[in-house]
Order: sequence, then structure tokens, then C-alpha cells
Amino acid sequence: MNACPILSVLVFAPFAGAALLAILPRCGPGLSRALSLAASLSTLAIALALLGSFDRGAAGYQFVERHSWVSSLNSHYSLGLDGLSLVLVLLTGIVAPACLLASWRQPREPRLFGILFLAAQGCALGVFLALDFFHWFLFWELSLVPVFFLIKLWGGPGAGRAAVQFVVYTLAGSAFLLLGFAAIYVATGSLDFSELARLAASGELRARLAGLGLFWPRAVFLGVLLGLAVKVPLFPFHTWLPPAYAEAPTGVSMFLTGIMSKMGVYGFLRILWPLFPASLHAAAIPLVWLALGGVVFGAFAAMRQGDIKRMVAYSSINHLSYCLLALFAVAAPASPAGPAATAALSGAVLQMFNHGLSAAALFLCAGILESRAGGRRGIGDFGGVRAAAPVFAGLCGIALFSSLGLPGLNGFVGEFLIFRGVFGLVPWAAGIACLGLLATAVFLLTFWQRVFHGPRAGAASGEFAEVSGPDLGVLVFLAALMILFGLLPQLLAGIYNPLVTAWASHLP
Repeated sequence: MNACPILSVLVFAPFAGAALLAILPRCGPGLSRALSLAASLSTLAIALALLGSFDRGAAGYQFVERHSWVSSLNSHYSLGLDGLSLVLVLLTGIVAPACLLASWRQPREPRLFGILFLAAQGCALGVFLALDFFHWFLFWELSLVPVFFLIKLWGGPGAGRAAVQFVVYTLAGSAFLLLGFAAIYVATGSLDFSELARLAASGELRARLAGLGLFWPRAVFLGVLLGLAVKVPLFPFHTWLPPAYAEAPTGVSMFLTGIMSKMGVYGFLRILWPLFPASLHAAAIPLVWLALGGVVFGAFAAMRQGDIKRMVAYSSINHLSYCLLALFAVAAPASPAGPAATAALSGAVLQMFNHGLSAAALFLCAGILESRAGGRRGIGDFGGVRAAAPVFAGLCGIALFSSLGLPGLNGFVGEFLIFRGVFGLVPWAAGIACLGLLATAVFLLTFWQRVFHGPRAGAASGEFAEVSGPDLGVLVFLAALMILFGLLPQLLAGIYNPLVTAWASHLP
């Protein structure tokens, strides 16, 4: 137990900032933006303090807080931090303030925007730190409310429909997730992730679920799988994502791809992996094929897009599918525990963080292009941007080549580890996934060539302003991190290596 409830402070700091914005009687646009940014940055400050005190040699939870809450459900208010959680908390602390800075010039109701955004940030932190399903699920579901309004009120022409589709899809998946855990509670009387993982490791969880009926272990696994699959999303449950990402305002698109998409992958690692090892093992090959669908079809769909934001949205499906491919390959039949499994798991965690940086930067670049072109964002609406805005072109190029996996940038390390691991576990899957790499190179380089090179055309033929102000600061900061973690990936890997090693050593 930890004497200082620092994890509670971390989770509720954004909520406190949202409450302060709501109750201040006179809060103009400038003060609203400043308070929102300060509350968002506080989580980064706390995360860095946790990093300084974090024991990198331990695989278990640290700074644990546990208090009795809903005694009738045997539910506890329980928070804990391990290497996986810390990586995602740091990512949230970096990306969320960047999203607010990218929205700095948002002209309409910055106070309400800040309240909703901080609420979404607090919910994401709650998901990454909660160790009891009851309040983990509260954070999971409550995150939909502010994001729905952020898309609907500040999004593009199709924002209303995209916001509804986003909520309906996610709620449908969450319903299956909730039903699955209701069955688990009936069978075990517990909602604590650690206790359920212990029962699963001994085989008792599966036996108790089987006591409810022969079909229950498989049905509960499928329900939890579906709830998490929609959130990532896993192919073919991805159709809500492109319109939501494309119609959302720039800062919200950055938040969706940089943070919220990681909640689903986190759920696979925190819930599905430890609670259903046998079921995941049995279903691994079909799931590998679905992950390959996201890798290959996501890349080819991005290649066919004329809308820049939809292109980046499909690119996100492609990159997150690499993480799922690694997880399912490790769980596949005849997968040996050892260096390949460790590499695949390590690459998946690293890819989550690195994709959060590069995808957020790409959505910011797309937003900048859209604002300079008066709302147009087709690839054919631009040409020769490098000549008009060389600094912006250079920073966007770093994000593009990071997403492409260029050695020396952060995107390379995670993808290399994933392919090294998957090739050692399911070689044919690694070979098929290479098609996704080739398609990614085609659509990213095509975008780079048509928008930034050649004669000045379209929006760039007139007065195309160079990037400046908050946008410049965010792009420089994210580009610096992409270079830093590309050259020194051990800064991140050292945080979660003991945890990944422990996972790999306990594979069924």
C-alpha cells in the first residue's frame, strides 16, 4: 500500500481542472485555455515524478491504492502502476497537452471544450490504472460521453453521424464486455484483476465458468474479446474509426488515435491475456488472420484515400493491427516461450507508445493543411508545400518517416521487434504482414511527393503561411521525441522489460 495516494491525484487532476473551469464565474477564452493546459500538463509532471520513483527491476504493481468501495459486490477502489501502465500514462501526459495546444485557436467555446477534453483525459488515465473491473468499466464507458460531444460540437460537416456511429459501436462492444464480467462475477464473486488472473493461472476460473454451463467459458471469452476488439479496433470491427477520426477536430483526432485507441490494446494485455490464456490459445490462429486483415487491408485502404485525414485514420488501423498481430502470434499454438515471444510483446508495447506520437503528429499536420486550405484536405488540393513552408514540410516529414519505420526514428524499433518476434513464432504471418509494410511505403511516399514536392499548386500556390505558434511548438516537441526514442529506445524499454520477461516466462 502507498501512503500518498499519488495515483488518485494523477487520475483526478484533469477532473479537478474540468470542475474548476465549470465553477469559475468569469472565465474568458484565454484563461480557459491556460487552465485547461495547466490541468493537462499536471499529469505529465506527476507521471515524471512516478518515473523517478519507479522500481525498474520489479514486474509487479507499485504505488498500489486499495480501499473497500461497494461491499455488496466485493468491489474495491484499487489502483496500481506497472511498466505497461507507466508507459501509457507517460504517453497520455505527452499527447493530451499537445492536443490542447493544437486546439489553441479553437474559436468556439474554449471553456466547454476544455471541460470535456479534461474529462476524457481523466477517464483514459483511470482505465490505465484501475485494477478492479467495476471502476475500470466506469472510466471505460464515461470516456465516451465527452468524446461524443467533442466530435459532434466541434467536428466537420459529417460530425453528427460520425459521433453517433462511434458511440453506438463502442457501446455495443461494451455491452458484451459487461455481460462477460457479470458471468465472471457470478462464478467467482470477484472483480479484482489480480485475483482473477490468479484463478485463471490455476485453471480455477475456467472450471468455475464451466460450472455455469458447458458453453460459458467460450461465451465469456468471446464477449470480452468483442468488447475490446471494437475499441482498438480489430478488423472487421473498424468501420466506425475512419469517419470519427476524419470528422473530429484536429486536437480530438490526435487524442483518439494517440490515447483512446491504446485503451483497447491495453485491455487485451491487462484482461484478455491473463484471464483467458487457454481460450486465447485456442482462438489464436483465426485472430492472427483478423490482425493480418487490419495490417494489409488497412494499408491498402489508406492507399486508396484522397482525403488526408481518412488516409491517416486507415494508417492507424494498420499500425495498431501490428500490436494485435504480435499478441496473437505469441498465443498461437506451438508458439515457444523465449526470445521470440519476448521480442513480440516488447515490440507491441513499444509500438503503442511510438504510434501515439507519430499518429498524433500526422493528424496535426493534416489539420494544419486543412486550415491553410480553407477546409479542403484532399491530397489533390496541394502541391509544392515544401517550397512555401519548408519548416512545416521538414517536421511533417519526420512524422511520416517515423510512421513508415525509417531506422533512426522511433517507429522502426517497435516494428522491428514485432516482426522479429512474429517471424520466430508464426513465420507465414510475418511474410503476409510484409504486404502491409509495402503498401504503407506506397501511400505515405505518395502523400509526401504529391503534397510537399513538385510545382506549387492548389492551396500552396497562394499565400501558404509557415507553421508557427503552438502548432510549431507541438510539432518540434513530438519530432524531437521521435528522434530521441528512435536513437535511445532503451529509455522506454527499460521501464517494461521485467514485466514483458515475466509474461513470456509464464506462457501456457
